[in-house]
Amino acid sequence: MSKLKFTVNGNHFTNEGGLAAMVPFAKKADALGYDYLRLLDHVVGYVAAKHPEIEETPYTHESEFLEVFTLMAYLAAQTERLGFITGVLGLPQRQTALVAKQAAQVDIMCRGKLILGVGIGYNSVEFEAMGADFKTRAPRVEEQIDILRALWTQPEVTVEGRWHVMHDVNVNPLPKQRPIPIFMGAGRTAAPVPPPKVLERVGKYADGFMPLFQINRDTGRLEDDAIAALETVRAVMRDNGRDPATLQLELGLYPDGKSEDQVMAEIDYLRSVGVTHVHARFPNKPLAAQLDYIEGFAQVRDAYVAAHG
Repeated sequence: MSKLKFTVNGNHFTNEGGLAAMVPFAKKADALGYDYLRLLDHVVGYVAAKHPEIEETPYTHESEFLEVFTLMAYLAAQTERLGFITGVLGLPQRQTALVAKQAAQVDIMCRGKLILGVGIGYNSVEFEAMGADFKTRAPRVEEQIDILRALWTQPEVTVEGRWHVMHDVNVNPLPKQRPIPIFMGAGRTAAPVPPPKVLERVGKYADGFMPLFQINRDTGRLEDDAIAALETVRAVMRDNGRDPATLQLELGLYPDGKSEDQVMAEIDYLRSVGVTHVHARFPNKPLAAQLDYIEGFAQVRDAYVAAHG
């Protein structure tokens, strides 16, 4: 069984603390031996009261969005071994070649520890502001993923696709990882299990899956529909000639208010269903509390690793 990776989340600083909190948090996570810091992506905020058609979200025009590639590059210079996960990048909003270039540069800066978490996006107002087509975002992202991998691994790339035309180009220097792993996020907190079409896309294109499934506090297990969704992704991989054992899986763990034994049992359970990246999530509180949270969880993590490897 492969070594678990442990990720902490920086989303809460979007609504409280900003960069002034993010830097000491990243440094502390690095010192505590966390593998990754997960960072969200929104280029623009929208005025929620003026757009009731958009599903409710905590991220609005009042949120302080730090541009994710710039932020990762900056934090990479502040840390020694910490990796970064975008959670998640609205890929169809962005120019594919530019994403390839930015991600390659960040991967070099963070010593080959970038995971590009991507999704198709949910906010049509943001797509409009970015000059992108909201309606075609799903098929577009599939073409983008193929092109990203080509640009990250080949000295010359030529593409004549539905949305992309490139002739004899590259993104020199290439990233340290060739290619950078691409994880796909999907679902919303209120409806975490994506529809079959989305699960099919994950199984066909993604190196990893980062859904919003949560362990049931009463049963200590994932819900049956979440387990079924994971099996669907693996079945699609088999049908497309991909080894389902290679699927990386990041799932959230919510340690607050639980005993050490319960948290360790949940880590063990997540590992048993194929989780490779445990994503520790904590309540939205200021920096001092966040530092205490990640220090306390690091002790539980170390106890688990000592007992289970």
